Amino acid sequence: MSGVAEIARRREVKEKVKFGKPGAFFDVFERRPGTIKKNMHYCQGCGHGILHKLIAEALSEFHMQDRTVFICPVGCSVFAYYYFETAAVSVPHGRAPSVATGIVRSNPDALVISYQGDGDLGAIGFNNFIQAANRGENMIVCFVNNGIYGMTGGQMAPTTLPGQKTMTSPYGRSVTNEGYPMKVSEMVAALDSPVYVERVALSSTKNILNARKALRKAMNYMIQKKGFSLVEFLSACPINTKISPDECNDWIESKMIPYFPLGCLKDVGEQREPITRPQGIYDPEKVWQTLYESKPETKIIVRDAPWKEELRIKCAGFGGQGILSLGTMISYMGSACSFNVTWLPAYGPEMRGGTANCSVVLSRNPVSSPIVNKMNVLVAMNRPSVEKFLPDLEDGGIIIYDSSYGEIKFDRKGSIYATRAADIAKEIGDIRCANSVILGALSKALLSENDLKTYTEAFESAIVNSFKSKNIVIENNIKAFHAGEESVVVKK
Repeated sequence: MSGVAEIARRREVKEKVKFGKPGAFFDVFERRPGTIKKNMHYCQGCGHGILHKLIAEALSEFHMQDRTVFICPVGCSVFAYYYFETAAVSVPHGRAPSVATGIVRSNPDALVISYQGDGDLGAIGFNNFIQAANRGENMIVCFVNNGIYGMTGGQMAPTTLPGQKTMTSPYGRSVTNEGYPMKVSEMVAALDSPVYVERVALSSTKNILNARKALRKAMNYMIQKKGFSLVEFLSACPINTKISPDECNDWIESKMIPYFPLGCLKDVGEQREPITRPQGIYDPEKVWQTLYESKPETKIIVRDAPWKEELRIKCAGFGGQGILSLGTMISYMGSACSFNVTWLPAYGPEMRGGTANCSVVLSRNPVSSPIVNKMNVLVAMNRPSVEKFLPDLEDGGIIIYDSSYGEIKFDRKGSIYATRAADIAKEIGDIRCANSVILGALSKALLSENDLKTYTEAFESAIVNSFKSKNIVIENNIKAFHAGEESVVVKK
């Protein structure tokens, strides 16, 4: 054998892989930016890479890969989709359990892993997390506890140890000022719904093997649909705790474990029956039948709109005047007439007497945004709303206001209409119908005589749709609508 051939043979033997990446990992991490496609981006000494391997092994061996959804919020693990060949969702900071709940409720056969750090889970996302645990959602939360905010600069986290120095506790965590570290696993174990809670460590070989067992037990419970499992993994962050990779295991053993003891805190999975919840209904007709007694008959209009441009409408007034309902009625009318429609409410904290407004867009073309900054129609049910939004009305736009509370003088170009909406509603016998009065005035202002009859049917349908089976309310509002059509006065 020549020298070149011998070198090639030795290289082939040297590169022979005896134990490769688990099947749930991509062979090559093509999603990872840059030129490095074989290795993970985690720092030396960090536990994320170890835990990723444990998860990938279990997914592959349990044949879970095609059913698994891996959920990663903000944190060092946010780029886990670089590595796992599963469905993956990146979510806002702390919101992983909420997204996980939506997935598992809509698809009960999905196997959902919420992968969270101590800052993400214990601080901004704690309520999302603890409520999912209390509901007993069929999911696993892998809680990586390294006692610090790792990705965002090393700030103090809810699990930072007493006396531990961080960017935001340079003199060490003070239990007098900041309180004691949160023992999340103990808090979850005290709830009735969770089936399995265990704390493990990603340090010594023995601890990693125990972590492997705990993770697999949680996965088995999830496959059996037993409910919520939490596995807390004590880890280290060498960068932010300013220790070397060689010191990470000792830091976990000597610092973390004494305060966060390892072990199983709760295991009732064997005693629990599989969770069964009502199946979701996704067919549009069945959804309608479930929500409403009957679907109102509406005439679908497929020709051009009677106005030349996209209508961007702002409805505004006091809370309690039916401003949001006015917007929904306009929206229902547009939907019945095959327009693309958006409706966006905005209101203050007061239920009555505060300010309220909503934005409605009607267009034959796709609507780019529901936000209406510059409007071409302003519907105002009080003077303050006119004064607030009039500057945002485009030149030549339409103004409709309730003149019951006094006339308003306008020094601008445009079409101005008024109706005594509140007064007319009182005459009908229900002040709450004032929004339907002004709706009638709006229809008269927008439509020609040729279009008025057809679109009036759609407006009536919208009123029926808005108030559903309340027959007296529907009758009064339709009466108010027609009164508004007849009472509208052109001011300019």
